[in-house]
Amino acid sequence: MPHDVAAALAAAGVQADDDGRPGYQRNDYLGWTGQAQNADTRSRRIGQMLEELSCGGMYMGMAHAPSREDRKPA
Repeated sequence: MPHDVAAALAAAGVQADDDGRPGYQRNDYLGWTGQAQNADTRSRRIGQMLEELSCGGMYMGMAHAPSREDRKPA
């Protein structure tokens, strides 16, 4: 896993959420962020990944019920 992605997961407190996702989803996120042509796009994609992991129920911008866990409001 790239260092910036690992650091972002840790800083956002969503490493366990990422670990709980199926391998194909984790690989898709890493491939998608790795294909970014510039730093702004990469940053935006990492931000989307973090948001989807923190909320649950989303995967690559689409509703994904198997990824949803009961989340209590903060």
